[in-house]
Amino acid sequence: MTYLRLEGKVALVTGASRGIGRAIASAYAQEGANLICTARSEDKLNETVETIRELGGSAFAVKADITAAKEVQKLFEFTAERFGGLDILVVNAGMSSGYQSVESGDPEVWRQTIETNLFGAYSCIKEAIPLLKARGAGKIITLGSGLGHNGRPGGSAYACSKAALWMLTQVVAQELTEHNISVNELVPGPVETGMLSDEFRKNVVEKEHEWLKTPEEVCELALFLATQPDNGPSAQSFSLMRRAR
Repeated sequence: MTYLRLEGKVALVTGASRGIGRAIASAYAQEGANLICTARSEDKLNETVETIRELGGSAFAVKADITAAKEVQKLFEFTAERFGGLDILVVNAGMSSGYQSVESGDPEVWRQTIETNLFGAYSCIKEAIPLLKARGAGKIITLGSGLGHNGRPGGSAYACSKAALWMLTQVVAQELTEHNISVNELVPGPVETGMLSDEFRKNVVEKEHEWLKTPEEVCELALFLATQPDNGPSAQSFSLMRRAR
């Protein structure tokens, strides 16, 4: 008899249309979870769901922009109606601001990056909390970045958005301790996706010999965090960076 680590659980993954989000959604489904996959790209999102279903998993696609509060609200309403609740939220959706110095950068790109990576995450977490509380326990996993802990020249928007998300992760963890809801950050480090810039590849991956991984290589840590005991680690940052920075 095969033991499925997430059998019967309901998981919602944002940014599930590609890259890390798609890989985590697929990995959770293979471990028995019912998936709600969300992103702005409907075609790519449907590809994720079709792939999961072809492998025998359970998944539904819900197109949503996490920066639009009403769309986020409808997303979690659908989750509650379809599955009766939620056990795991993976806050993965985000955007890269590219290389822009504070002096010469575009303020609009700065604002959009903060709105997506921070306010979008906040909206999803806020809507998820009542559903997780109703379950009596749950997991929230935010996708952080090494830049959110140390920064890097030219990356102020992204670094600040991820630094703020890390603080949000810690505060929400403190607020939800008594409800057996753990909230942790997963720092994947450099991953071979469309968000990996040529500048980062050259200055970090190549010069600093950082581990460049596939999205699938992030999944085991994502599964580890999703399967910890109800009273397990919370307000912690778990990193797949090769070296601390």
